[in-house]
Amino acid sequence: MPPDRVTVVEQNLENYLATARPAAHLLASHEPVRPGSSLTAAQARALFEDQVLSRQLDMAARRLKARGVGYYTIASAGHEQNAVLGTQLRVTDPALLHYRSGGFMMARSRHLGSVTPTFDTLLSLCASRDDPIAQGRHKVWGSRPLGVPPQTSTIASHLPKAVGMAFALGRARRLGIDHDHPHDALVCCSFGDASANHATALAGINAARYAHRRGNPVPVLFVCEDNGIGISVRTPRRWINDAFSGLRHLRYFEADGELDEIWETTRLAIETCRATKGPVFLHLRTVRLWGHAGSDVETTYRELPEIEAVEDQDPLLRNARFLIERGAATPGAIATLLRTTRTRVEACEPEAAGRGHLASREGVMIPLSFDLDPDCRSKASEPIEVDARAELWRGRLPEAATAPTKRTLGAHINAALADEMLRRPEIVVFGEDVGRKGGVYYVTAGLQERFGQARVFDTLLDETTILGVAQGAAQAGLLPIPEIQYLAYLHNAIDQLRGEASSLSFFSVGQFTNPMVVRIASFAYQRGFGGHFHNDNAIAALREIPGMVVATPSRGEDAVRMLRGCLTMAKEHGRVIAFLEPIALYHEKDLHEPGDQGWLSDYPAQGEALLPGEAGVHGEGKLLFISYANGVRMCRRVARRAGLDARVLDLRWLNPLPWEAIEREASTAAAIVVVDECRASGGVADAILARLAERGYDGKLRSVRSADTFIPLGPTAPMVLVSEEEIEAAAREVTA
Repeated sequence: MPPDRVTVVEQNLENYLATARPAAHLLASHEPVRPGSSLTAAQARALFEDQVLSRQLDMAARRLKARGVGYYTIASAGHEQNAVLGTQLRVTDPALLHYRSGGFMMARSRHLGSVTPTFDTLLSLCASRDDPIAQGRHKVWGSRPLGVPPQTSTIASHLPKAVGMAFALGRARRLGIDHDHPHDALVCCSFGDASANHATALAGINAARYAHRRGNPVPVLFVCEDNGIGISVRTPRRWINDAFSGLRHLRYFEADGELDEIWETTRLAIETCRATKGPVFLHLRTVRLWGHAGSDVETTYRELPEIEAVEDQDPLLRNARFLIERGAATPGAIATLLRTTRTRVEACEPEAAGRGHLASREGVMIPLSFDLDPDCRSKASEPIEVDARAELWRGRLPEAATAPTKRTLGAHINAALADEMLRRPEIVVFGEDVGRKGGVYYVTAGLQERFGQARVFDTLLDETTILGVAQGAAQAGLLPIPEIQYLAYLHNAIDQLRGEASSLSFFSVGQFTNPMVVRIASFAYQRGFGGHFHNDNAIAALREIPGMVVATPSRGEDAVRMLRGCLTMAKEHGRVIAFLEPIALYHEKDLHEPGDQGWLSDYPAQGEALLPGEAGVHGEGKLLFISYANGVRMCRRVARRAGLDARVLDLRWLNPLPWEAIEREASTAAAIVVVDECRASGGVADAILARLAERGYDGKLRSVRSADTFIPLGPTAPMVLVSEEEIEAAAREVTA
């Protein structure tokens, strides 16, 4: 049986060392490895030690897998030159890393004596509950002390938030918001050559160039680790160079060759990024050894001569030869290093494998818990300093102005945003058209004038970038309120919430968070205007995101209280929150009759706030309508017009649903109609009806839902939406 490729690669290095001869002159530790180089012999040896440790951990992953106690075999083998980055970057430079970053992490760990990279990596490979970053939830490269937020991305979907963080470091400093990064910090973001083609990666690079072109500091170092293949699909020769080297507003460096050449190019790229505070693209040549992962049979798509040619480029083999020929190390010293490192790693494996795993469903889900700190309510209810508010509102406080004239939902949201921006100087509001224009529906009108362009600003037209900036800004200490102009536009970028923002706390057990309140103009009922891109009632993609809070007010007063609660949850608990604002109700004034102004409301007093679980109840009666947003208004209209003995439960919170309120109101209801304006599949009706049935509700149950379709333009739109006639028919059926 022929040896496996791991053994072949190991033997190639051992065979070379067995025949290698030491250089005639051995370098002192402080001497450069080559005249004029800034890489000393000591630094080169340390780099090689880190690379050897990374390689041995890759081999340990396969041994642990073979014993049935390891669960991850995607190796860093062939990518170890990224240790040069780990050495040269500072711990205060945030690093969002590719999954082949073992060399980087081993080198970065040298900056802090308090971390134990060998044992920590083994714990992660074994999905151990003692893994210091994810506690067994996933194998990720991450460390709070080392400034490495964990990434699970395999398609470079972390690039937009890296750009957002680079942008936000300077913006936070400009606003006087404290963060842990010095004035010349940069953000490092690494990814593979295959994923460089993904739309999300291109969006991130484009956003960095766009921001730099507009004069904004964006010190982000894009590191493309180019091994020439994505699983089995080859990257065209020189594709990365062709695609990125000629772009304006993006400095390009290519690192290839011997260790000292890679060192110098990397140093220049880092210095350029720091000095210019602009985006830099570092093209790092690598190879991929042993296939994509342990389960990958590389011979199904690569011929043996090609595999052997790649193995000849093994960076450990090349670097060992370089160190020996330059006099930085001897063959015997390197052979001893290989042997002792393997022995050290093997000695740790049983302990790591025996530490145990998460023991319960509840344990796995702890980072996703919706439980709030007991102090959350008091913090949400803290009043704003009186004189500051008086100055902001020029003596005409929104609550005082309600005596002669009540306000719409849109006006209340605008006032609440202004109040909260005054309360929290770390808040930034941004999105398409939110600045000078004040939003498509004028909900952000006047905010830029009051708080300046540093806190209220327009973005380029790309939802992926908007949500990426939000994540990076949040990790830099800001509290972002990004706006997505329409719910349908969110689906262009939903993975930025699902795969990136909402997973960060889960995979770091709350050590890293990216708090934000994402305002989204939502739902339909705009009298046929705009078609499906402006009338969208699909919320399933939001409700299925673990741990995400989904809120939707129906009335202006509720919107104010809910925003106060949402921003407090984001700030105090690191929550990611989607705040769905019903477009059709932004400027609605009337409830039952034209001119009755029944949908206007007073501005809530300081100190009033709403948190998840706190639903609203309108009216009294044995018939219970359960709804939200537009449905609340429609149910109230139906109840009065039809003379029904009914009350309406306004859910307010779509995730988590307010189960206690639902069950409490249901316990005194003779019949229930759930009015779900979202699509028949993917709304909230299924969950509510199932829960009531499982809990033994014995009254009549019905639901009214919108059709499973996109919403058409013009007068046909109402045909596919919940109507008041359908609501009334369902109510009469259950009360007959």
